Amino acid sequence: MTFQPVLPPVVLAVIAVAVIALRLITMRQLYTTAGAGWSTVWRWCGLTLAVLLVLIAAARPGFDAEQERATVKQLGSNTNVFLVVDRSADSGVNDFGDSTRMAGIRADIEAVIDQYPQSRFAVLSFAARPSLDWPLSADVWSLEPTIARLAPYPADDDTQVNAAAAANVLRYQLIAASQQYPDAQNLVYYFGSGAPGSRLPQGEFDPPQGSVSGGAVLGYGTTANGPGLRRVADQLGVGYIHREAGRPFAPDTVQPSELPSGSSGVAERTELYWVFTLLAAMLLLFELYLTMREFRRTRLARRDVAL
Repeated sequence: MTFQPVLPPVVLAVIAVAVIALRLITMRQLYTTAGAGWSTVWRWCGLTLAVLLVLIAAARPGFDAEQERATVKQLGSNTNVFLVVDRSADSGVNDFGDSTRMAGIRADIEAVIDQYPQSRFAVLSFAARPSLDWPLSADVWSLEPTIARLAPYPADDDTQVNAAAAANVLRYQLIAASQQYPDAQNLVYYFGSGAPGSRLPQGEFDPPQGSVSGGAVLGYGTTANGPGLRRVADQLGVGYIHREAGRPFAPDTVQPSELPSGSSGVAERTELYWVFTLLAAMLLLFELYLTMREFRRTRLARRDVAL
């Protein structure tokens, strides 16, 4: 918690001391002139507390967003993660150790989910055409079974694969995410083989300027697939990693930018002064109610005496 007082701290301290002194003098006068019962003591305490709460509110207590971000950074709080998955026949090739490339893709996706458990995730699949398998959501518990069921499309023709088939879907997803979560970071992880046997002209990724904060292109298969995948990485503005069986993927080595896209770099604050002013207002309203009730009783008593 930090403070940003509306007046210099010394001035607020002097005012607080003066208020406490005046309230103590008032209480002493009450005892001297007419004595004070418990109701008088409680009213004095309530009014004094209300004044002190106003002084605390003037100190403007609150929490800085930068401090909160440092605490939850590794958990992926306020982060959107887009998983672009190659589900062509190439992903079913059994050359990732003793398993298929898809098995390696699923394991690497699980590593990303474990790294950013509080993030929102979207899954985009492609071969010749794209599909949105999982819209952007923070429901990680339901996402994991979906990832476990990822498999190459049946009867897929690997000569018709477009490595950038998901370009438009990803672009629109990034635009929607920036509108819905304007302060969030967007990480893009691409898992594929680069469509080495395709006869189709390959498209290009064209994400909105500044919309991708980090991520990586993960390549599976032989190193000959590297050039196409490196072009994808350059288009997305992320790094390229050639994946090999037996070498775990560590997503934390691919760090997003320190501040979300569009952030001014100025620490935002969660203000708490309103909590103290609200409590002070409630105490003052209660004191006003008691004062009005006493005034009414005094007026009725005088009327009875006059009669």
